[in-house]
Amino acid sequence: MTHRFQSLRRFRFNLPQRIAAGMLALFLLQGFWVVNRQTLTDRDYQYARCGRETWEMPSLLAGYYTSCGNIHDGILAYRMAGLPLTLNLLAQRAFDLARKPEDRVVQKSGQLSTWELRHQMTHILLLLRLPFLFAGLLLGGCIWWVARRLYGNLGGYTALALYCFSPSVLRACVTPGPELLAALGVFGGVYTCIGVAHAMQGPRRRWRPRILLLTAILGVAAAAHLVALPVAALLGLLAMIWIADGHRSQALPVVLLAAVGALLLVFACYGFSPDAYSYVFRSADGFLWVSLDPARRFFAAFANGGVTVAACAALVLYLASGRSRYFGNSAPLLCAIVCLTLIMTGSPGSPWLWAQPFLLTFIGGVFADACDGPRGRWALAAAGAIVALQAVLCILSLPGMV
Repeated sequence: MTHRFQSLRRFRFNLPQRIAAGMLALFLLQGFWVVNRQTLTDRDYQYARCGRETWEMPSLLAGYYTSCGNIHDGILAYRMAGLPLTLNLLAQRAFDLARKPEDRVVQKSGQLSTWELRHQMTHILLLLRLPFLFAGLLLGGCIWWVARRLYGNLGGYTALALYCFSPSVLRACVTPGPELLAALGVFGGVYTCIGVAHAMQGPRRRWRPRILLLTAILGVAAAAHLVALPVAALLGLLAMIWIADGHRSQALPVVLLAAVGALLLVFACYGFSPDAYSYVFRSADGFLWVSLDPARRFFAAFANGGVTVAACAALVLYLASGRSRYFGNSAPLLCAIVCLTLIMTGSPGSPWLWAQPFLLTFIGGVFADACDGPRGRWALAAAGAIVALQAVLCILSLPGMV
């Protein structure tokens, strides 16, 4: 019992954590600002209807998992979009017990669809986006935790600040879709692989919890977008082989075991329906190619000007300074390059968005190294100016701000 209390005391909400929480609160406020100025779209209707069906009535049509068909472009996004609506409907049914018969949401004539209930069920647009906003907060927290652990407070603040003022991330958080969930799975999967590799240097009792965590995170990646699983697994395997001295032969079995467990979690997301699950592997969802167009469009966007300047400066410092060329900076740079050059040819997808957490982690690491150098004050001023520039560009890109 004493050991459990000691484990709980390890978490501290001191000044660094408060600053990070404040940044994430600003990120959330931007998300709510955008949501408040959105209207329901056909894409929202699709995710709401088919997402609810995954929870309430799968196999609605003979031979298909939902009325959208056998979902192959990320079942997790549909489930997350539909869960708040399903919970809201259950709550409305409970509240019906205290309402007059004519005011009840579900009448005696039968169950109504979400869109027939839109006047009784409030905040549908917000409910659809809450899971994705939460995923955005979680990804931001992961970036800060990784960057701070590797580079200290300054590196964590720089990476998190650029993330919180990223227009492309905000758009992904306020649009139902799999890309942000896949970014979370790929980033978390790679760094959890690194954590497993470090655990391999210690006693075996420390391996199991991290391998289970790796399985869960790879499951998120695979359920968000099937192609995210091999991307995360391959990048994570390379990182493990890089640093797992004396245990490199065990890296591949560990990653394969976690990948198999991840596929089982995807099977569970399909309600253990073999037909719907097998359709994922019969679709063109996993077709990939290489192109520089996504990177060119991302860095050429005016709203990403601060990130572009930061990335160019970080790359120059990385190449010019030997103290910056170590595993902690090289790993996120290589992962960012790989994800920025991938395109999907079989189904819609945005691997360039998966690259952003790695890119921002790399930027935070290089600037943290520069601030510890002989011209630390100049580097600190430059980092602050770049973050301020990106914040201004992001705020100006919000609807209703110009």
